[in-house]
Amino acid sequence: MNYVLAYWEAIESGKVVTSRRVRAVYERLAREITSPDPDSPYYFDEEVGERPILFAERFCKQSQGVIGSPLVLELFQKAYIQTLFGFLEKETGFRRYRETMFLVGRKNGKSTLLAAIALYLLIADYEGAAEIYSVATKKDQAKKVLTEAINMVKQSPELRAVLKKRRNDLYFPATASIFEALASDSNTLDGLNSHAVIIDELHAIKDRNLYEVMKQSTSSRRQPLVIMITTAGTVRESVFDSLYEIACDIADGKTKEDTFLPILYELDAREEWTDPTKWQKANPGLGTIKQYKTLAQFVERAKNSPDDLPGVLCKDFNIRETPGTIWLSYEEIKNDLRFKMAEVYNTYAIGGCDLSATTDLTCATLLIRRPGDPIVYVLQQYFLPQKRLDTLDEKNTNEAPYKAWRDRRLLTVCEGNRVDYSQVTEWFCQMRDEYKIDAIKVGYDRALAGYWVDEMKSNGFDMEPVAQGPFTWSQPMREMGAALADKIVNYNKNPILIWCLTNTAAKKSGINNIQPIKITEKRRIDGMVSLLNAWVIYVKYYEDFMYNVG
Repeated sequence: MNYVLAYWEAIESGKVVTSRRVRAVYERLAREITSPDPDSPYYFDEEVGERPILFAERFCKQSQGVIGSPLVLELFQKAYIQTLFGFLEKETGFRRYRETMFLVGRKNGKSTLLAAIALYLLIADYEGAAEIYSVATKKDQAKKVLTEAINMVKQSPELRAVLKKRRNDLYFPATASIFEALASDSNTLDGLNSHAVIIDELHAIKDRNLYEVMKQSTSSRRQPLVIMITTAGTVRESVFDSLYEIACDIADGKTKEDTFLPILYELDAREEWTDPTKWQKANPGLGTIKQYKTLAQFVERAKNSPDDLPGVLCKDFNIRETPGTIWLSYEEIKNDLRFKMAEVYNTYAIGGCDLSATTDLTCATLLIRRPGDPIVYVLQQYFLPQKRLDTLDEKNTNEAPYKAWRDRRLLTVCEGNRVDYSQVTEWFCQMRDEYKIDAIKVGYDRALAGYWVDEMKSNGFDMEPVAQGPFTWSQPMREMGAALADKIVNYNKNPILIWCLTNTAAKKSGINNIQPIKITEKRRIDGMVSLLNAWVIYVKYYEDFMYNVG
């Protein structure tokens, strides 16, 4: 049976309510099946795509609920599996799709689906000495899918007869194939020859290197597969955000990547979370695998509890959020506006800086306005000592993707164990001399500035101290937050600033006073504080500044 077409027909008729991105992907898939392009390098084989479905429903047994009963897959699961396995290369007959992101709300049968796919890949995928790995940051998380697969095997006489449970893996003697769980701190990540890599809850993986290493480990296989099944998460600028953006661009038709399958069950708009008729968009198993009543209870509680809302939005509806104590929501922070340096050439600006400690992250900011343009343009440069990077490597601490930011020239790494404040001065001078961005004033924290202020003054900058506290920060912080939420701040999609903003909570004092604090000790907010220091000066000298702008 052609489950892809059956699912598309259910979507098209309105019987199934789904996200616009799932709809777009299945519409294209249905068109490829019903009206194949003769010049396409791919074709669809219904029977090949149905094999893993037949395997799962014939041999895999329920390990939860009615234990030992046959596994019955839902239509959305069958359509996904048949797509993943049924589209093939004309030249080789191997699978078209080598990588897939399956975004779905919690309690929609993710682990069960992954375990069934893993067992098929281990036993029935015609791959000798196949290596199947379930990976995660922590070993306990990585073992969830393997444990589910082991429990399925225990309930299935047919699978028990051909598989062996060893200390660390499931072993298929007929082809010398294994299924094992690995964590990011494992000593065995290098030298793997993966046939399939399963990443459950991608949002929890902070270290992009884990994804990269595991993907590279599939490079010598004939038809490898990297499967990422996940909900959204609250940690921003992680590998999840990067891969999610890629998946969105492919689903939206902005990018063509024939070997990546994006299936993104999510609400199309944040406000849909209170509309029960839209819940199925993020929860395709609602009413069968996941109970309406339970979800309704979660939603009602979230309506009255700000602390519960981020979890419900993220985990049940796949709206990317930030933790409950956060200053701004991710939707308020997110802004897709970009600009080129030519657009801010020969302009006036307000500078800001958070020098922080000499051994940690420092940020320099330019807040720019153009004549007749309501947009506030923000340029930032970050600085970090080499010793700090080395220490993070030694401790295997995945605080942030500093090296990736360095490679994009958003972060300057200073030699030794201290930030070289002279390099901060050099950046301000470069912006002025090369791009003619004239900073009429630069705000700074006088407690940490030291000799830097004199150096900046000697280079012609007008320096203004900013008292670091709620009395100074409260109103500018509110105005800056409103401007970010109104999308009139173009920060060029700087990922470090996004990270800092999502790490920022608002500490309240008195009746109306607020100030920025970290949501946890390990997070950094230096970029936000640097921008806020500039915003304080911007508010204080607004009329004079805008007079210069013209």
